[in-house]
Amino acid sequence: MGDRWRIEVDRGVCIGAGMCVSTAPGGFRLDTARQSHPVEPEADASEAVLAAAEGCPVEAIAIRLSETGEQVFPPDD
Repeated sequence: MGDRWRIEVDRGVCIGAGMCVSTAPGGFRLDTARQSHPVEPEADASEAVLAAAEGCPVEAIAIRLSETGEQVFPPDD
């Protein structure tokens, strides 16, 4: 079994560009206020979800390993 991720979107930072939805349509959705949300807050690791986080123009998406809480994205500096 692969890694499980906890996916969070900082709604105070999200500008509703929708790039996450177009990059990972099964992973994100926009609500009526055009704020992004993960479809499921915990999901199997996915290249599409990681690409969506990396492509977010305001870095509003954070991904952590569900089991340990270790940050996957953005990388720790």
